[in-house]
Amino acid sequence: MRVAVIGAGLLGLTTAWFLRKSGAEVIVFDRELHVGLETSYANGGMLHASQASPWNEPGVIFKALKMLGDEDAALLIRPRALLRMLPWACAFFLNSSKKKYRGNLEKNTILADYSLSVLNEHFGFLGDVYDRSDLGTLKIYRTTEELAQAKQVADVCTELNIAHQTLSPDEVGSLEPALQPICSSLSGGIYFPDDVSGNAYLFCKKLAAAADSAGILFELGNNVSEIRASSGQVEAVVGNREIFPVDACVVAAGSYSPFLTKDLGLKLPVEPIKGYSLTIPTSEWETCPKVPVIDEHYHAAVCPLGSFMRVAGTAEFAGFDDQIRDRRIANLFSLARQIYPRYSKYFEEKNVALWSGFRPMSPDGVGIMGKTKVSGLYLNTGHGHLGWTMAPGAGKSVADEITKNIEHFSLSGYRLDRF
Repeated sequence: MRVAVIGAGLLGLTTAWFLRKSGAEVIVFDRELHVGLETSYANGGMLHASQASPWNEPGVIFKALKMLGDEDAALLIRPRALLRMLPWACAFFLNSSKKKYRGNLEKNTILADYSLSVLNEHFGFLGDVYDRSDLGTLKIYRTTEELAQAKQVADVCTELNIAHQTLSPDEVGSLEPALQPICSSLSGGIYFPDDVSGNAYLFCKKLAAAADSAGILFELGNNVSEIRASSGQVEAVVGNREIFPVDACVVAAGSYSPFLTKDLGLKLPVEPIKGYSLTIPTSEWETCPKVPVIDEHYHAAVCPLGSFMRVAGTAEFAGFDDQIRDRRIANLFSLARQIYPRYSKYFEEKNVALWSGFRPMSPDGVGIMGKTKVSGLYLNTGHGHLGWTMAPGAGKSVADEITKNIEHFSLSGYRLDRF
């Protein structure tokens, strides 16, 4: 069986890996010259079953309207982009009812929990070469209302056996001493000890090297322009150099996936939601924070990664505008200083790597995976801000379906036909 995988990021590489492990002949395509250079390159760094909430929580429409056009807003909607993505935006807001949000939260949490188990079971051979840490994640809250709302979401974790501990401000400071200067301004925190963190780009590089040794073929710098089908069956992919006959194809091209499926009659509801990150060297710091932290009030995440610290946050509905905007970057620096005022002197732009990337987001906040109405065409995209978390489990579940292995995770409810 010959399978093309389009996309050499986290989702594409994990899918390709499990396909090859099941005996398939696999070709991975990517328009970039190296793996992991787009959305997987500089994400927040955290893999967490505990933080699998879709962004369209109840009440999000009112928050979004207040933030419309505000450059400092955590969720920024640019009016010119909203007109183009209006049908998707309507579906996004319709999925923010309490009932739908709860169902989508459960689907994400179940997949994320499975994905972490796959990471631990199948990728241990990579060791800690991708700056893996098993210190969990800590969410901090600055108001009693935020903490109360968080406890309601944590109730879902309890039902699904996701371990967590509610902490007082003093206990937050004991767990992560770097937060002690701001503990007096906190209402508390919730610690999730089983979460993991790591450098997604390094993971992609190391997994690609292992995949190459395992016989997976890479067509990097080869932009797939068309997926050909005959009588409803995939038969080839068209690159920029030649046509490749295949038995099946997996579209894992992130936000660009809809462009590959539309000519096959598939309307894939995935939109690019731009995120930003800072990567700050920490080798000269006297001490460094150890535990990944999410500040719910400022919608920012800070994650130690080896000799660096990754600061990630904000969501920008701006279409495929890839411009790194100074105001948004300045906002991230400000957030970092408010979380770690003790380290403010290190947050200087001249020493920091700036990045932005497109998170491929579905309107219900749940990934789109598995078979489609076109025989031989499979999807693995739409995971939004949870791509790193979901990649191991999503990759295995899609590969299992293609190769007809015993499915340890059911893709029912995650397919395109739910829309």
